[in-house]
Amino acid sequence: MNQKILFWVLVSIVGISGFSQGMLLPLIAIIFENDGVSSSLNGFHATGLYLGVLVASPLMEAPLRKFGYKPLILVGGLAVVVSLALFPVWKSFWFWFILRLAIGIGDHMLHFATQTWITAISPDHKRGRNISIYGLFFSIGFAVGPLMTKLVETSEALPFMLTSAISLITWFSVFLLKNERPDHDHDIETSSFFGTLKRFSKVSKYAWIAFLPPFGYGFLEASLNGNFPVHALRSGIELTMVSLIITSFSAGSLLSQIPLGMMSDTFGRRKILLFILFSGFLIFLCAGFLYGSASGLLVCFLLSGVMVGSTFSLGISYMADLVPRNLLPTGNLLCGIFFSLGSISGPFIGGFVIEYLTGGSFFFVISFMLLLIFFALALFKDQAVNLEETEAFASHKNG
Repeated sequence: MNQKILFWVLVSIVGISGFSQGMLLPLIAIIFENDGVSSSLNGFHATGLYLGVLVASPLMEAPLRKFGYKPLILVGGLAVVVSLALFPVWKSFWFWFILRLAIGIGDHMLHFATQTWITAISPDHKRGRNISIYGLFFSIGFAVGPLMTKLVETSEALPFMLTSAISLITWFSVFLLKNERPDHDHDIETSSFFGTLKRFSKVSKYAWIAFLPPFGYGFLEASLNGNFPVHALRSGIELTMVSLIITSFSAGSLLSQIPLGMMSDTFGRRKILLFILFSGFLIFLCAGFLYGSASGLLVCFLLSGVMVGSTFSLGISYMADLVPRNLLPTGNLLCGIFFSLGSISGPFIGGFVIEYLTGGSFFFVISFMLLLIFFALALFKDQAVNLEETEAFASHKNG
């Protein structure tokens, strides 16, 4: 298949995945809040999606290398479609938690395969651009998803069933793709869980710094979608405005995904990441003082989307700069794991902050987290030095 067609099919699939995730987080948070579920339990429930990712991650690489990209996308997509359709069957805190786990596993299979496939087919000089388009399509889906929460006023089942149907239609497009497999790693065992763990250690040695931006984005995204609806409703902000504020973050990222990706190709991933992380710190600091103003938060969320909405895709591109091509699946897997760790800790911490602290504390926690990652990147030695080490590492492996 022509690589351009392959690329656009993959990013379209990711867009629908973003749509389903963008719908699910705020929708369940709002349903539980209306049912009187505490914010801490609500935040805990939001971690189910990412616990699924975390549990499945170490088991993903072996089947990807053995069976290729297409089977993982098919199985993962089907898991998401079926799980979404099952939500209206039985309204139960723990049943819905299990469904969230299943969606987390399915979504991660889909994202891991598409993400690795795109990084593998992208030339070095277009890697930032291509990964930013990947992030753009996910953000478009994620921006539209929260708008589905309005449908809950008509029927609780309607958003789940509609999203399941849209996901199913997109799932059929995967059958158009010709299966491929990642480059083989001849140096160590690739077909087992222990082979994956060995590669985790190797990749972490050279690219650990690149996993912090995905962690930060996971923390941020899950907090804004899983905790913010609860915080906003308790602050007296109307449901319609809550949906618009959440959507504005993803909308902001649509404006900057491709420009920032192209700038990172020109000026370097690390410099652009430093700039956006510090900007994000300042914006959420301001949001902490505007926590009761719907219009103020709308502006803050829009600006934060412009600045930090590309953090995940830039982190992936940065990782791909630092590791040899045959270890890209492992690097992508670790990006997913750190994204999940951030996504689990975000709603968990956010839920407790909303429950026990007052005012803009929720936003101050996000601001502080972004500042910590900024300092870690600022103290990390120059990217060029690491690229030299990585080239030596690759030469050793190939030699």
